[in-house]
Amino acid sequence: MLRRGETLAAVKYFSAYATWLPGPYARHRRYVAALEAAGARPIMAHFKNKYRSCHRCGHSWKAHEEKETDVRLALAVLEDGYDDLYDRAIIVSADSDLVPVIEQARRRFVDKAYYVAAPPGQFSAARGLTRTCHGYFEISPARIGKCLLPERITSDDGTAIANRPPEYAPPTG
Repeated sequence: MLRRGETLAAVKYFSAYATWLPGPYARHRRYVAALEAAGARPIMAHFKNKYRSCHRCGHSWKAHEEKETDVRLALAVLEDGYDDLYDRAIIVSADSDLVPVIEQARRRFVDKAYYVAAPPGQFSAARGLTRTCHGYFEISPARIGKCLLPERITSDDGTAIANRPPEYAPPTG
């Protein structure tokens, strides 16, 4: 995603763990550890239990709502802008909740550029962001194939951190 002459200043990963799902939670922890080993900085939020009910039948259930992820990303955009850590920020998201922070950052940092990179299949959901940023593009599956982490991630001492699941192997042919 870098242009000629640009230097990558940082990669920050914003997410939250679904702790109530043991398998996905364990995989997500390994993925975050692999990202960290590759030089990314994970910034984790959390989920909040939210109780819902059906107005027709009265059935109730516990749901989960991700909290603070977009706020943490917004703060990083502004803090890093104030610290002059970037000239161009690429935000990989389709979340229109980020529109206000991009609007504010553009007003405050007129010499910086903001781009949105929509995940595959989410370009239409990113419309609000695309209108706010200097530019936008949808990340293609081919680009993802070129950017996969190595098949095996190890720590500096050689300890295995994670192995890429077979279903995430790059396409062949």
